Amino acid sequence: MATEQELQSLFNKLDRDQDGKVSINELFLSPGLSAIISSETNTSSPQELLVRYDSDEDGSITFEQLKEAVEKASNLT
Repeated sequence: MATEQELQSLFNKLDRDQDGKVSINELFLSPGLSAIISSETNTSSPQELLVRYDSDEDGSITFEQLKEAVEKASNLT
């Protein structure tokens, strides 16, 4: 379980180009961090995360979308 602050820190590390979104490429560039995201969101892969939570279908996930995924998995403290 992660706090919102921990989740924001993780998101910032994944967002290498600092555009406010984490793309599928950024997820694959950080396999260790992606594994943490997968466990916090109860998804099995970066692709599943995007399919389930990329509500605007732009191929990336925002912090708010990630936060929603973690909340739905009941892992946000």
